[in-house]
Order: sequence, then C-alpha cells, then structure tokens
Amino acid sequence: MLKKYTLEFNTNLKLAYPVMLGQLGHMLVGLADTVMIGKLGDPKQLAATSLANSLVFVFLSFGIGFSFAITPLIAEAHAKADVKQGRSDFQHGFVLSVLLALLMLIMVFFAKPILSSPFFGQPEEVVTLAIPYLNIAMFSMIPVMMFQALKQFSDGLSFTKYAMYATFMANGINVLVNYLLIYGVWFFPRLEIVGAALGTLISRIGLVVILFLFLKNNKTVIPYLKPMAWESFKKSRFIRFFKIGIPTALQMFFEVSIFLIAIWFSGVIGVNAQAANTVTLQLASTTFMIAIGVAVATTIRVGNQRGLGNYIKLREVALSNLLLIFLIEIVFTFIFIVFNHYLPTLFFAKADLMTPKVMEVVAISAKLMLVAGFFQLSDGIQAVILGALRGLQDVTAATVITFVAYWIIALPIIWYLGLHTSLKTTGIWIGLLIGLTLSAIILYLRFDYLTKKLIQKKHGTS
Repeated sequence: MLKKYTLEFNTNLKLAYPVMLGQLGHMLVGLADTVMIGKLGDPKQLAATSLANSLVFVFLSFGIGFSFAITPLIAEAHAKADVKQGRSDFQHGFVLSVLLALLMLIMVFFAKPILSSPFFGQPEEVVTLAIPYLNIAMFSMIPVMMFQALKQFSDGLSFTKYAMYATFMANGINVLVNYLLIYGVWFFPRLEIVGAALGTLISRIGLVVILFLFLKNNKTVIPYLKPMAWESFKKSRFIRFFKIGIPTALQMFFEVSIFLIAIWFSGVIGVNAQAANTVTLQLASTTFMIAIGVAVATTIRVGNQRGLGNYIKLREVALSNLLLIFLIEIVFTFIFIVFNHYLPTLFFAKADLMTPKVMEVVAISAKLMLVAGFFQLSDGIQAVILGALRGLQDVTAATVITFVAYWIIALPIIWYLGLHTSLKTTGIWIGLLIGLTLSAIILYLRFDYLTKKLIQKKHGTS
C-alpha cells in the first residue's frame, strides 16, 4: 500500500530539495542577521530587528502569497507545452507583483507610527532602535517581489535549482555586508542593526539580478522572457490572476500575521520574552523551509497532473508528499525537544550566556522549543496540503479555513493564555499549535473530498 507513495519520493525530492535549500538560504539571511546582532550582546537590538521585520513581513506575506499563483498556472501550461500561454501568465504575474510591491512599500511607510502606538504596548527603547532599521528594510520589498515572480515562474517550469543558486550567492553578499557594517570592520562604520538592514537590502537586489541571469541563459526559458506588446496584456488575464492570487495571498497573510501577532504580544510581556520568541521563531521558521520545499514540489506535480487530467495520479502524488513531510517533521520534532536548551544558546556569544538577561532569554526560549517541536508536524502537513490545493487551483475554501483556524480560533487562545495566564509566552505558542493543527486537519478533509470527487467524476471510481 505504502510502496506506491514511497516510489514517488525520488521525483518529489528532485523538485523539492533545491526549493528547500533555496528557502533555507532565505531564512539564513534572517538567521545571519539574528545571530550577528545577537553577538552584540544586547537583547533590545535583537527585539528591535524582530519588531521592524514583523511590520515589513505582515505586508510582504500578502505579496509573496499572491506570487504563488504564478506556479500552478505555469505548471499547467508547461504540461500542455503551451509556451504562448505560459509567457502570458508569467508576464502578467510579474507586472502585478511589481505593482503590488510598490503599493506595499507605501503602506509600510504610512504604517510606521503603529510601532510606537500605546495600543501595541511595545517597549519604547525597542521601537527607537527599530525605526532606523525599518526605514531601510522596507525598500527590500521591491526586489523580493521581483525575485518571487521570477522564482515562481522558474518553479512552474520545474527549474527549481536556479532560485537555490541565486539565494546562496546572495546570502554570501548579505553575510559580508553584515560583517563589515554591523561591527565596523576595516574602514567601514559600525552601524549595528542599521548595517544589518543595509546588508539585507543589498543582498536582495543581488538576488534578483543573479536569478534573472540564470534564467536568461536557459534556451527553454528564453521564449517566455520575450517582452510582450502592451496590447497583449489583457484584463481577463489579470482577473484570472486575482481570482487565484488574492485568496492565496490571504492564506499566507492569515498564517504569517498570527505569528507576527505572537511577536507583538511577546513585546507586551517584555523585552526578554520578545527576544526569546524571536530566537524560537527563527529556528522553527528555518525548519519550516523544508516543508515549503515539499509544498512547492506538490504544487508543481499536482498542477502538471491537473493539466493532463490524470486525477488518480494527482492524488497519489499529493499523498506521497504528505507522507514524505510527515517523516521529515518527525525528525525535527525529536531535535527540538531533545536539544531545546542547547539550540537557543547558538544565538549568543559565549561570554554573554552567563549574563542575567541572556540567561532569561535562553530559559524562556527553551520552554517555547518544546511546543515548537510538537507543531512541526501540524505546520508541515498544512503547508503541503495547501500546496496541493494550489496545484488544483482550489484556493478560496482554503482561505476561509486558514482564516477560521488562525484568527477565529487561535487568536483568542493566544491572547488569553499569553496575556492573562502565568503561561505567558508559552501560552502564545500553545495557541499557535492549536491553530496549525486545526488548519492541517480541515485542509486535509477538503483535499480528500475534492480529489475523490474528481476521480469519481472522470473514472467512475473512488
């Protein structure tokens, strides 16, 4: 029974591993910032970068989610060998991604006063440090969205390695600029967290340039990159993107925003709690990139089978990826639980680990790691099922499911346990675990219903 699913692992991993490594490369940008700022020995600076990035990402998550609409459309056109349709899909998606980036930049600029609002209750010293970082970091949204459009297009053609190569090369740029500007090495000024913001911006510009050069030199890709005449852009194509992109964007926004709310609630509890939340979230987000890789592979393969109309194979492919991510996440769950005290110490210099404030951050983070270990499974499974539903181009119901799971059910639990019980930050993460678990269960039921219905309709069997 399991053999027909495990036989798909090799194909799944060939598509998934470059995405996994590429996404891990993205996380390494944030991880490098967190570790290098953590070495300064001041939790306030760590909390400030987390706070500023949370505001950027609450908007950016919507844009990144929107760009996910490109992959299933390209995968479907690619399966049909329809280059003309694929070129139209890519270029319509790219234009919308850039316009959305400009809109998000404007929105972040006008949203900056939120950080210092008494309603959010963030520590004043943290906000003071966060604003200069934010003033630079928000401009990186434009290259991020350009990269996302190129990446989703490349993934749809099953060229998942290019984004991986570009990401790791850009990572080297980020670490180098960070090193020079955070610590003031050689003749460069010591800018601390502002230096980290500049490193992120410069590396993300490099990311777009590098990926485009890879794509431009691929003979298969060149026909898709040929510029379209202005009159070739059609209102109907933009509308099609909105029908898939907006629900997909909202899915990501609902999930990401609940984690960002966790950051803000942790700030209400205190600076050390917020720093501990940052450390744990960075570790959990890093392992989640593995799930993203499998999810993208699922979207590509499901999109291909949808284009071919083979729904039996489509279901087998999706279930094989679910089994794959389950086995992977079991390993991460074990690591998080067994090494819960050790992993948080990696973010601080040895000399600082004995200081009271850093010791408290590590102690809080160690408790959070236990909860984060358990939701590795739920988080991975829901990510892969969402990938399958995107491949099916069934996104509206999934949007409603994620909204209910995170905002209607999980948010009140997070608020109550985090701010009104002795659990504090641990209570926040328990609420996150509940939301992720509910999302995974209901999304699977949706996928199961849809695929069985499609198979029965075409083949007369379930």
